[in-house]
Amino acid sequence: MTTQNKIPFLDLVTLHLELEEELVSVFRHTLRSAGFIGGPVVEGFERDFAQFCDVKYCVGVASGTDAVLFALLAAGVQPGESVITVPNTFIATTEAISQAGALPEFVDIDERTYNLDPGRLREYLERQCDRDSHTGRPVSRRTGRTISAVVPVHLYGQPADMDAILELAEAHNLVVVEDACQAHGAEYFSEKQERWMKAGSMGKAAAFSFYPGKNLGACGEAGAVTTNDPDLARKICMLRDHGQAEKYYHDLEGYNGRLDAIQAGLLHAKLPHLTQWNAARRQNAEAYRELFAEAENIIIPYEPSRSRAVYHLYVIRVQDRAKLQQHLKEAGIGTGIHYPIPLHLQNAYRGLGYRKGDLPVTEKVAGEILSLPMYPGLSRNEQESVVEAVLECLAEQTESEASSSALGAATRAEFAA
Repeated sequence: MTTQNKIPFLDLVTLHLELEEELVSVFRHTLRSAGFIGGPVVEGFERDFAQFCDVKYCVGVASGTDAVLFALLAAGVQPGESVITVPNTFIATTEAISQAGALPEFVDIDERTYNLDPGRLREYLERQCDRDSHTGRPVSRRTGRTISAVVPVHLYGQPADMDAILELAEAHNLVVVEDACQAHGAEYFSEKQERWMKAGSMGKAAAFSFYPGKNLGACGEAGAVTTNDPDLARKICMLRDHGQAEKYYHDLEGYNGRLDAIQAGLLHAKLPHLTQWNAARRQNAEAYRELFAEAENIIIPYEPSRSRAVYHLYVIRVQDRAKLQQHLKEAGIGTGIHYPIPLHLQNAYRGLGYRKGDLPVTEKVAGEILSLPMYPGLSRNEQESVVEAVLECLAEQTESEASSSALGAATRAEFAA
């Protein structure tokens, strides 16, 4: 099978061409006002993104990594403590934990959703930790450190099981910071709250990335922290701006982590389109589900009834990923792997002492996942071409395995004779 036109993994060109005049006007306005840092443009985006996420406060920052870092610091994570997260995420999650002076500790994932498994989290807290008699917090037997927080990642646009995670966090006096960097607009039905809740509105704070390829992307680096806590929001405002409570008055030592006004303006211009873009992604995910309905030897994304995912990525699993990825490349179809090496096995974290086999679900999934093209402008015809190419490769693999099996049987019969 060949395609006449290449199907990219992600198309950022078309989206920006459709909004070109609106986006260019943001740049013109900034040039004419000279409001490059902070000011009404940033404040306007913060106000409207907070409203979009159903929270009281949003603080724009320079990147998603800064968002996780500042949220942890403002929530009270201290140097020498540990923070629990998952190994199946981008390294920015754990970089932020380390930069806060804490140590990342990993709990394995649910094999269906690829998010933090609440059952394994409970097991870790109750069987692999002691409890500090003064704080009530767990103390990891593995490291001897007090665990102060947990960072669930809403991976691929799928919300983690927050009711269960929050219940465990409350029982063990842990702060919950959501990593919502891939989940702009995703929703989770909380049985405890008896309502749908937006990603970024459930923990003590939440971090968002607006890296260009996100569901809501800037034209450069940008991020934000959302929260309902006014004191936490105020502290993040200081952290992002050298610890200033007011100009040249520094209440603490901070960072240079401000959201650029041009990027804020571009994000503000795109924000009204986000709900429509997310709906298109969900529609594309449903089309993939229908097209793959009769397929064998493939696992497609699982979406629990409690979740309204926004499909930042559409991730399938197959046994021979390398062969399928090469087949799709030859057919002119872009793909990605998110992520090929779990964080606990990365060279950067060799010093943590994890070994292969410590987190078996993540390790199994990491060798099988493949991200297919997913973006709002992806057409039905393009999806049909993608699925046709995938099924063609899987059929070839099945035929090859059948031939090998038949040959083996014939050989055994010959020796038996």
